[in-house]
Amino acid sequence: MSLKERLFDDLKVAMKNKDSLKKEVIQIVRAGVLQIEKDQKIDNLDDDSVLTVISKEIKKINDVLPDFEKAQRQDLVDEAKQKIELLKAYLPEQLSEDEIQEIVAEAIKSINAVSMKDMGKVMGVVSAKTKGKADNKLVSDVVKKMLQSL
Repeated sequence: MSLKERLFDDLKVAMKNKDSLKKEVIQIVRAGVLQIEKDQKIDNLDDDSVLTVISKEIKKINDVLPDFEKAQRQDLVDEAKQKIELLKAYLPEQLSEDEIQEIVAEAIKSINAVSMKDMGKVMGVVSAKTKGKADNKLVSDVVKKMLQSL
């Protein structure tokens, strides 16, 4: 079963169970998927692209969390965290920082990176291997730290 089909099935279950938060989250992701399909004129989006949509939604929610906290709106903070947890259920198991460091070390070695000027090249290699499996900010921080220590 593709991720897109799983989202549709989960949407039906959420609607039957009157789980409005889960229904809302899935509808947002499905809208993103359908928009990409429409824009690119394709019939069925692959799982990697669906994971990208889910990751973008998580990033959007994470971006507004500090604003909710600054405004002391605990209700919105709690709701945002619940949405993130619901979305993370669709992502593959996340890599640990140690696993990311191993991937970064391999990438640095494979392209013979010697300084921070090579960060873009390293990120290109590492991002392809960690897509959907790690937060890009964490990956970027690890790459930066490892390149600075060269």
